Amino acid sequence: MYRTADEPNSASVLDRASDAVSRGQSGRGDQDKPAPIEGRIGVVGLGRMGTAMAANLVVAGRKVIGYVRRPEQANELVALGLDATSDVADLSDCEIVISMLPDDAALREVVYGHKRTGTGGLADRLMPGAIHLSMSTISPAAASELARAHAQRGQRYVAAPVFGNPDAAKARELFIITAGATADIKRCQPIFDVLGQRTFVVGNDPAAANLIKLAGNAMSAAGLEILSEILTLARKRGADPQRVLTILTETMHGSRFNKIYGDKIVKAQYAPGNFAFPLVLKDIRLALNEAETAGVPMPAISVVRDRLISGIARGYSRRDWSALGMLAATDAGLIPEPEKTSN
Repeated sequence: MYRTADEPNSASVLDRASDAVSRGQSGRGDQDKPAPIEGRIGVVGLGRMGTAMAANLVVAGRKVIGYVRRPEQANELVALGLDATSDVADLSDCEIVISMLPDDAALREVVYGHKRTGTGGLADRLMPGAIHLSMSTISPAAASELARAHAQRGQRYVAAPVFGNPDAAKARELFIITAGATADIKRCQPIFDVLGQRTFVVGNDPAAANLIKLAGNAMSAAGLEILSEILTLARKRGADPQRVLTILTETMHGSRFNKIYGDKIVKAQYAPGNFAFPLVLKDIRLALNEAETAGVPMPAISVVRDRLISGIARGYSRRDWSALGMLAATDAGLIPEPEKTSN
Protein backbone atom coordinates (compact mmCIF):
# COMPACT_ATOMS: atom_id res chain seq x y z
CA MET A 1 0.00 0.00 0.00
CA TYR A 2 1.37 3.44 -0.87
CA ARG A 3 1.19 6.52 1.32
CA THR A 4 2.38 9.98 0.33
CA ALA A 5 4.33 12.15 2.71
CA ASP A 6 1.45 14.49 3.52
CA GLU A 7 -1.02 11.71 4.34
CA PRO A 8 -1.82 11.35 8.05
CA ASN A 9 -0.43 8.53 10.14
CA SER A 10 -3.15 5.93 10.74
CA ALA A 11 -2.70 5.97 14.51
CA SER A 12 -3.20 9.74 14.69
CA VAL A 13 -6.21 9.45 12.40
CA LEU A 14 -7.83 6.98 14.76
CA ASP A 15 -6.98 9.09 17.82
CA ARG A 16 -8.69 12.11 16.28
CA ALA A 17 -11.62 9.97 15.22
CA SER A 18 -12.10 8.66 18.76
CA ASP A 19 -12.25 12.20 20.11
CA ALA A 20 -14.68 13.24 17.40
CA VAL A 21 -17.02 10.30 17.97
CA SER A 22 -17.57 11.39 21.56
CA ARG A 23 -18.60 14.82 20.29
CA GLY A 24 -20.40 14.01 17.08
CA GLN A 25 -23.06 11.30 17.23
CA SER A 26 -26.32 12.19 15.61
CA GLY A 27 -29.59 10.53 14.69
CA ARG A 28 -32.86 11.35 13.01
CA GLY A 29 -34.12 13.46 15.87
CA ASP A 30 -31.53 16.28 15.73
CA GLN A 31 -33.07 19.71 16.15
CA ASP A 32 -30.42 21.57 14.10
CA LYS A 33 -31.56 20.25 10.75
CA PRO A 34 -29.79 21.43 7.59
CA ALA A 35 -31.53 22.96 4.60
CA PRO A 36 -33.16 20.43 2.26
CA ILE A 37 -31.38 19.28 -0.87
CA GLU A 38 -33.13 20.90 -3.82
CA GLY A 39 -31.33 19.38 -6.81
CA ARG A 40 -30.84 15.83 -7.99
CA ILE A 41 -28.74 13.33 -6.07
CA GLY A 42 -26.48 11.14 -8.19
CA VAL A 43 -25.73 7.53 -7.28
CA VAL A 44 -22.82 5.54 -8.70
CA GLY A 45 -22.52 1.87 -7.82
CA LEU A 46 -25.98 0.35 -8.03
CA GLY A 47 -25.47 -3.12 -6.70
CA ARG A 48 -27.75 -4.46 -3.99
CA MET A 49 -26.59 -1.89 -1.44
CA GLY A 50 -26.55 1.09 -3.77
CA THR A 51 -29.93 0.25 -5.29
CA ALA A 52 -31.58 -0.12 -1.88
CA MET A 53 -30.16 3.21 -0.77
CA ALA A 54 -31.18 4.99 -3.98
CA ALA A 55 -34.71 3.57 -3.75
CA ASN A 56 -35.06 4.86 -0.19
CA LEU A 57 -34.02 8.33 -1.33
CA VAL A 58 -36.72 8.23 -4.01
CA VAL A 59 -39.35 7.13 -1.48
CA ALA A 60 -38.26 10.05 0.72
CA GLY A 61 -39.04 12.44 -2.13
CA ARG A 62 -35.53 13.06 -3.46
CA LYS A 63 -34.75 13.35 -7.16
CA VAL A 64 -32.22 10.62 -7.91
CA ILE A 65 -30.24 9.78 -11.03
CA GLY A 66 -28.27 6.54 -11.18
CA TYR A 67 -25.18 5.95 -13.29
CA VAL A 68 -25.10 2.46 -14.83
CA ARG A 69 -22.80 0.69 -17.25
CA ARG A 70 -25.25 -2.03 -18.29
CA PRO A 71 -28.14 -0.58 -20.34
CA GLU A 72 -30.44 -3.39 -19.18
CA GLN A 73 -30.11 -2.16 -15.59
CA ALA A 74 -31.64 1.18 -16.54
CA ASN A 75 -35.13 -0.33 -16.76
CA GLU A 76 -34.82 -1.73 -13.25
CA LEU A 77 -33.92 1.69 -11.90
CA VAL A 78 -36.68 3.49 -13.75
CA ALA A 79 -39.16 1.02 -12.25
CA LEU A 80 -37.95 2.12 -8.82
CA GLY A 81 -38.53 5.79 -9.66
CA LEU A 82 -34.94 6.73 -10.49
CA ASP A 83 -33.65 8.41 -13.60
CA ALA A 84 -30.87 6.38 -15.22
CA THR A 85 -27.89 7.27 -17.38
CA SER A 86 -24.83 5.56 -18.82
CA ASP A 87 -22.99 8.87 -19.22
CA VAL A 88 -21.24 10.23 -16.13
CA ALA A 89 -21.58 13.72 -17.64
CA ASP A 90 -25.29 13.58 -16.75
CA LEU A 91 -24.30 13.83 -13.08
CA SER A 92 -22.73 17.26 -13.61
CA ASP A 93 -25.72 19.18 -12.25
CA CYS A 94 -26.01 17.12 -9.05
CA GLU A 95 -25.40 18.86 -5.78
CA ILE A 96 -24.31 15.55 -4.20
CA VAL A 97 -23.14 12.34 -5.86
CA ILE A 98 -23.05 9.16 -3.77
CA SER A 99 -20.62 6.38 -4.65
CA MET A 100 -21.10 2.82 -3.38
CA LEU A 101 -18.42 0.84 -5.19
CA PRO A 102 -16.56 -2.36 -4.24
CA ASP A 103 -12.94 -1.19 -4.00
CA ASP A 104 -10.31 1.49 -4.57
CA ALA A 105 -9.79 0.62 -8.23
CA ALA A 106 -13.48 0.83 -9.13
CA LEU A 107 -13.84 4.17 -7.37
CA ARG A 108 -10.73 5.66 -8.96
CA GLU A 109 -11.98 4.61 -12.40
CA VAL A 110 -15.27 6.43 -11.84
CA VAL A 111 -13.61 9.53 -10.40
CA TYR A 112 -10.77 9.85 -12.91
CA GLY A 113 -12.29 8.20 -15.99
CA HIS A 114 -10.53 6.10 -18.62
CA LYS A 115 -7.18 7.41 -19.79
CA ARG A 116 -6.97 4.97 -22.68
CA THR A 117 -10.34 5.94 -24.10
CA GLY A 118 -10.19 9.57 -23.06
CA THR A 119 -13.48 9.26 -21.18
CA GLY A 120 -13.76 11.81 -18.38
CA GLY A 121 -14.63 10.89 -14.83
CA LEU A 122 -16.66 12.34 -11.99
CA ALA A 123 -13.89 14.75 -10.99
CA ASP A 124 -14.03 16.32 -14.46
CA ARG A 125 -17.82 16.61 -14.40
CA LEU A 126 -18.88 17.79 -10.95
CA MET A 127 -19.59 21.48 -10.61
CA PRO A 128 -17.56 23.54 -8.10
CA GLY A 129 -18.94 23.14 -4.60
CA ALA A 130 -20.64 19.81 -5.36
CA ILE A 131 -19.99 16.96 -2.92
CA HIS A 132 -18.73 13.51 -3.74
CA LEU A 133 -20.20 11.47 -0.89
CA SER A 134 -18.14 8.27 -0.83
CA MET A 135 -19.99 5.53 1.04
CA SER A 136 -17.73 2.79 -0.29
CA THR A 137 -15.41 0.68 1.84
CA ILE A 138 -12.02 1.81 0.57
CA SER A 139 -8.53 2.36 1.94
CA PRO A 140 -7.76 5.46 4.02
CA ALA A 141 -5.04 6.31 1.50
CA ALA A 142 -7.56 6.34 -1.35
CA ALA A 143 -9.90 8.55 0.69
CA SER A 144 -7.11 11.08 1.27
CA GLU A 145 -6.10 11.01 -2.38
CA LEU A 146 -9.64 11.54 -3.65
CA ALA A 147 -10.28 14.34 -1.16
CA ARG A 148 -7.24 16.18 -2.52
CA ALA A 149 -8.24 15.53 -6.13
CA HIS A 150 -11.70 17.02 -5.60
CA ALA A 151 -10.33 19.96 -3.60
CA GLN A 152 -8.00 20.86 -6.48
CA ARG A 153 -11.10 21.23 -8.66
CA GLY A 154 -13.09 23.26 -6.14
CA GLN A 155 -15.26 20.26 -5.26
CA ARG A 156 -15.98 18.72 -1.87
CA TYR A 157 -15.45 15.18 -0.57
CA VAL A 158 -17.11 13.43 2.37
CA ALA A 159 -16.38 9.85 3.46
CA ALA A 160 -19.37 7.97 4.88
CA PRO A 161 -18.88 4.19 4.84
CA VAL A 162 -21.65 2.17 6.46
CA PHE A 163 -22.10 -0.81 8.73
CA GLY A 164 -24.97 -2.98 7.51
CA ASN A 165 -25.98 -5.33 4.72
CA PRO A 166 -28.50 -4.88 1.88
CA ASP A 167 -31.38 -5.92 4.14
CA ALA A 168 -30.37 -3.21 6.62
CA ALA A 169 -30.07 -0.76 3.74
CA LYS A 170 -33.63 -1.53 2.62
CA ALA A 171 -34.89 -1.09 6.18
CA ARG A 172 -32.98 2.21 6.64
CA GLU A 173 -31.05 0.63 9.51
CA LEU A 174 -27.50 1.41 8.41
CA PHE A 175 -24.93 2.85 10.79
CA ILE A 176 -23.08 5.64 9.01
CA ILE A 177 -19.49 6.62 9.88
CA THR A 178 -18.70 9.99 8.35
CA ALA A 179 -15.77 12.40 8.17
CA GLY A 180 -15.14 15.60 6.26
CA ALA A 181 -15.64 19.32 6.60
CA THR A 182 -18.37 20.17 9.11
CA ALA A 183 -20.37 22.22 6.61
CA ASP A 184 -20.23 19.43 4.03
CA ILE A 185 -21.40 16.81 6.51
CA LYS A 186 -24.26 19.10 7.46
CA ARG A 187 -25.28 19.29 3.80
CA CYS A 188 -25.23 15.49 3.61
CA GLN A 189 -27.16 14.94 6.85
CA PRO A 190 -30.60 14.80 5.16
CA ILE A 191 -29.28 11.87 3.12
CA PHE A 192 -27.93 10.16 6.23
CA ASP A 193 -31.28 10.64 7.95
CA VAL A 194 -33.01 8.79 5.11
CA LEU A 195 -30.49 5.95 4.80
CA GLY A 196 -29.49 5.13 8.35
CA GLN A 197 -30.58 4.76 11.92
CA ARG A 198 -27.56 6.58 13.36
CA THR A 199 -24.70 8.74 12.12
CA PHE A 200 -21.28 8.96 13.79
CA VAL A 201 -19.25 12.04 12.88
CA VAL A 202 -15.56 11.23 13.39
CA GLY A 203 -13.76 14.40 12.36
CA ASN A 204 -12.55 16.40 9.39
CA ASP A 205 -10.19 13.83 7.88
CA PRO A 206 -12.07 11.48 5.49
CA ALA A 207 -9.44 8.77 6.05
CA ALA A 208 -10.62 8.39 9.65
CA ALA A 209 -14.05 7.10 8.63
CA ASN A 210 -12.58 4.48 6.31
CA LEU A 211 -10.08 3.32 8.93
CA ILE A 212 -12.90 2.75 11.42
CA LYS A 213 -14.94 0.89 8.81
CA LEU A 214 -12.04 -1.44 8.02
CA ALA A 215 -11.43 -2.02 11.73
CA GLY A 216 -15.08 -2.92 12.23
CA ASN A 217 -15.14 -5.34 9.31
CA ALA A 218 -11.94 -7.01 10.50
CA MET A 219 -13.39 -7.41 13.98
CA SER A 220 -16.61 -8.90 12.59
CA ALA A 221 -14.72 -11.35 10.38
CA ALA A 222 -12.59 -12.49 13.30
CA GLY A 223 -15.69 -12.95 15.44
CA LEU A 224 -17.36 -14.94 12.69
CA GLU A 225 -14.35 -17.26 12.44
CA ILE A 226 -14.43 -17.88 16.21
CA LEU A 227 -18.18 -18.45 16.16
CA SER A 228 -17.73 -20.95 13.32
CA GLU A 229 -15.12 -22.88 15.27
CA ILE A 230 -17.18 -22.95 18.48
CA LEU A 231 -20.35 -24.18 16.78
CA THR A 232 -18.35 -26.81 14.91
CA LEU A 233 -16.88 -28.01 18.20
CA ALA A 234 -20.34 -28.24 19.74
CA ARG A 235 -21.66 -30.17 16.78
CA LYS A 236 -18.78 -32.64 16.68
CA ARG A 237 -19.01 -33.34 20.41
CA GLY A 238 -22.72 -34.12 20.11
CA ALA A 239 -24.15 -30.92 21.56
CA ASP A 240 -27.10 -29.24 19.87
CA PRO A 241 -25.50 -26.24 18.09
CA GLN A 242 -28.77 -24.28 18.18
CA ARG A 243 -29.02 -24.72 21.93
CA VAL A 244 -25.36 -23.76 22.36
CA LEU A 245 -25.90 -20.65 20.24
CA THR A 246 -28.98 -19.68 22.23
CA ILE A 247 -27.12 -20.00 25.53
CA LEU A 248 -24.11 -18.05 24.29
CA THR A 249 -26.13 -15.22 22.75
CA GLU A 250 -28.48 -14.92 25.75
CA THR A 251 -25.64 -14.74 28.28
CA MET A 252 -22.15 -13.41 27.57
CA HIS A 253 -22.19 -13.04 23.78
CA GLY A 254 -25.53 -11.48 22.94
CA SER A 255 -24.60 -9.26 20.01
CA ARG A 256 -27.00 -8.93 17.08
CA PHE A 257 -24.17 -10.05 14.81
CA ASN A 258 -23.64 -13.31 16.70
CA LYS A 259 -27.36 -14.05 16.68
CA ILE A 260 -27.82 -13.43 12.95
CA TYR A 261 -24.72 -15.16 11.68
CA GLY A 262 -24.73 -17.90 14.28
CA ASP A 263 -28.21 -18.81 13.08
CA LYS A 264 -26.95 -18.89 9.48
CA ILE A 265 -24.15 -21.26 10.48
CA VAL A 266 -26.46 -23.54 12.46
CA LYS A 267 -28.89 -23.69 9.53
CA ALA A 268 -26.06 -24.04 6.98
CA GLN A 269 -27.24 -20.97 5.07
CA TYR A 270 -24.11 -20.44 3.01
CA ALA A 271 -25.61 -19.53 -0.38
CA PRO A 272 -24.32 -16.51 -2.31
CA GLY A 273 -25.38 -13.56 -0.27
CA ASN A 274 -24.56 -10.19 1.14
CA PHE A 275 -20.79 -10.24 1.64
CA ALA A 276 -18.85 -12.65 -0.55
CA PHE A 277 -15.44 -14.05 0.39
CA PRO A 278 -13.37 -11.92 -2.06
CA LEU A 279 -14.91 -8.69 -0.75
CA VAL A 280 -14.24 -9.69 2.85
CA LEU A 281 -10.67 -10.61 1.93
CA LYS A 282 -10.21 -7.20 0.30
CA ASP A 283 -11.21 -5.45 3.52
CA ILE A 284 -9.02 -7.71 5.67
CA ARG A 285 -6.01 -6.99 3.47
CA LEU A 286 -6.66 -3.26 3.70
CA ALA A 287 -6.90 -3.50 7.49
CA LEU A 288 -3.65 -5.47 7.65
CA ASN A 289 -1.96 -2.90 5.40
CA GLU A 290 -2.98 -0.18 7.85
CA ALA A 291 -1.73 -2.27 10.75
CA GLU A 292 1.65 -2.85 9.06
CA THR A 293 2.02 0.87 8.34
CA ALA A 294 1.25 1.68 11.97
CA GLY A 295 3.49 -1.10 13.34
CA VAL A 296 0.59 -2.99 14.93
CA PRO A 297 0.76 -6.81 14.83
CA MET A 298 -2.67 -8.35 14.18
CA PRO A 299 -2.15 -12.14 14.40
CA ALA A 300 -5.85 -12.98 14.79
CA ILE A 301 -6.77 -10.96 11.71
CA SER A 302 -3.94 -12.64 9.79
CA VAL A 303 -5.52 -16.02 10.59
CA VAL A 304 -8.83 -14.82 9.17
CA ARG A 305 -7.09 -13.67 5.99
CA ASP A 306 -5.63 -17.17 5.54
CA ARG A 307 -9.02 -18.78 6.21
CA LEU A 308 -10.62 -16.64 3.52
CA ILE A 309 -7.87 -17.54 1.07
CA SER A 310 -8.45 -21.21 1.90
CA GLY A 311 -12.18 -20.83 1.31
CA ILE A 312 -11.66 -19.15 -2.05
CA ALA A 313 -9.22 -21.89 -3.07
CA ARG A 314 -11.93 -24.44 -2.26
CA GLY A 315 -14.44 -22.73 -4.50
CA TYR A 316 -16.33 -20.50 -2.05
CA SER A 317 -15.78 -17.26 -3.98
CA ARG A 318 -19.47 -16.47 -4.40
CA ARG A 319 -20.59 -17.57 -0.95
CA ASP A 320 -21.56 -15.26 1.88
CA TRP A 321 -18.97 -14.87 4.63
CA SER A 322 -21.16 -17.04 6.87
CA ALA A 323 -19.54 -19.87 4.87
CA LEU A 324 -16.61 -19.58 7.29
CA GLY A 325 -18.86 -21.97 9.23
CA MET A 326 -18.88 -24.34 6.27
CA LEU A 327 -15.10 -24.14 6.09
CA ALA A 328 -14.77 -24.98 9.80
CA ALA A 329 -17.16 -27.93 9.46
CA THR A 330 -15.33 -29.21 6.39
CA ASP A 331 -11.94 -29.05 8.14
CA ALA A 332 -13.44 -30.95 11.09
CA GLY A 333 -14.67 -33.72 8.78
CA LEU A 334 -18.34 -33.02 9.41
CA ILE A 335 -19.17 -32.40 5.78
CA PRO A 336 -17.42 -33.58 2.62
CA GLU A 337 -15.26 -31.31 0.52
CA PRO A 338 -17.59 -29.42 -1.85
CA GLU A 339 -17.21 -29.47 -5.59
CA LYS A 340 -15.55 -26.24 -6.72
CA THR A 341 -18.23 -25.78 -9.36
CA SER A 342 -20.97 -25.59 -6.71
CA ASN A 343 -20.26 -22.05 -5.52
